[in-house]
Amino acid sequence: MAYREWGRADNPRVLVCVHGLTRVGNDFDRLARALCSAYRVICPDVVGRGASEWLRDPRFYGVGQYVADMVTLLARLDADSVDWVGTSMGGLIGMSLAGQPGATVRRMVINDVGPTLDAAALARIGEYLGKPVRFASLDQAIDFVALVSAPFALRSREEWREITLPVIRADGEGWVMHYDPRIGEPFRAITPEAAAAGEAALWGLYQNIQAQVLLTRGAQSDLLSRATAQRMVETGPRARLVEFAGVGHAPMFMHDDQIGVVRDFLTQE
Repeated sequence: MAYREWGRADNPRVLVCVHGLTRVGNDFDRLARALCSAYRVICPDVVGRGASEWLRDPRFYGVGQYVADMVTLLARLDADSVDWVGTSMGGLIGMSLAGQPGATVRRMVINDVGPTLDAAALARIGEYLGKPVRFASLDQAIDFVALVSAPFALRSREEWREITLPVIRADGEGWVMHYDPRIGEPFRAITPEAAAAGEAALWGLYQNIQAQVLLTRGAQSDLLSRATAQRMVETGPRARLVEFAGVGHAPMFMHDDQIGVVRDFLTQE
């Protein structure tokens, strides 16, 4: 599992930032730059994405494997405790990790995700996840990412270019997505019964979290409903909720207002 590192390697304050389902650690470049004077910032590419290797058996593309990988990463970092920022899938990994007995997560930002996921959003993601796509030009790739990720609500063509480059790779005379298309296989294989069991397990883990929690939500999110967010505020670690107007799933922490909210929460005494 590859990761990027920002700040002093000997800084005992460690922040781990974990991306969403089809994204990579570069999503946190701007946030890492803003926080690297206070933290040693670690931004992994979850297995099957970006610079990380692909699994031999796609059945293991799931939160259980990702949590095990993060436990190994935390051991490598040799930190007494860590803070966590997790967007979407990265938030599910963070909840699963922080809800374990003896977890060393001190503060965590859960970005636009919760134990209950909206079915319509999952269907929307399933429409493009793992489907074979090839782009004849970089502009075509940017157009595609801007279309499927429109809820990110970025503000310029240059910002869309910034988040597109790390998730594509050259392939012959064109470009393809820089993740294992087989990550979509277990996603589409989930039965209603398995989904219900997973949701119940996640709520149990959430209730066990001892860390201080900030829950961030795009006000137009179709994945994290307002009702689920409110339940997360009222139960378990009683997250503090901040919503960002004009944004869907999910806030990207690229703009000063979003970065400031995260920075203030993580660095407050």
